[in-house]
Amino acid sequence: MNLFRTPFFLPIVYPSLLWRVPTESKSLYLTFDDGPMPGPTEFVLSELKRFNAKATFFSIGDNVGKHPGIFEKILAEGHAIGNHTFNHLKGWATPLEKYLDNIKACESQIANHRQPIANHKSLFRPPYGRITLKQIKVLKENYQIVMWDVLTYDYSKNISRGNCLMGSIKATRPGSIIVFHDSLKAERNLTFVLPKFLDHFSREGYEFKSLM
Repeated sequence: MNLFRTPFFLPIVYPSLLWRVPTESKSLYLTFDDGPMPGPTEFVLSELKRFNAKATFFSIGDNVGKHPGIFEKILAEGHAIGNHTFNHLKGWATPLEKYLDNIKACESQIANHRQPIANHKSLFRPPYGRITLKQIKVLKENYQIVMWDVLTYDYSKNISRGNCLMGSIKATRPGSIIVFHDSLKAERNLTFVLPKFLDHFSREGYEFKSLM
């Protein structure tokens, strides 16, 4: 079993959540959590442009408010946006109403820069991947809740850059939703792994798409 890939049983237990895009084509779905952040997010945007890749950014509302220019650049360069709560709340440890209010606060920040897309559910990713059944039940009415097929562990200080790269590559398959982090915590591994990941799969004929 590849530790970088989501265990097979989770999509069975939580079928309403999006774990992977069903496809037989060479398409991959890069996602970036926790930004926008000066430095890491700007690096990511530069690399995506270099490889003509599109991605989805799950943004923290507080960071959107602090760094609106970077958020505007994400939108201007054609990438998709998702809600990642206002303060990176862990669903398992947060009462339902407080969790929903925090998500609404993030949505308000996003709405300052982008109008909702007609006939499309907004995207939401729970921080840490921790969300309760009650939270899912309420949120799925208005959001597509997005999880992942591959977790790069770029934020971990206990993983070497080489292992981060190779583990992520081996776990990736057509339709994979892959999680990187455009955060200061992940910057060390991100700046090493992302360019090589993009290069590897570009050479293999893959296309990098956003989720919307």
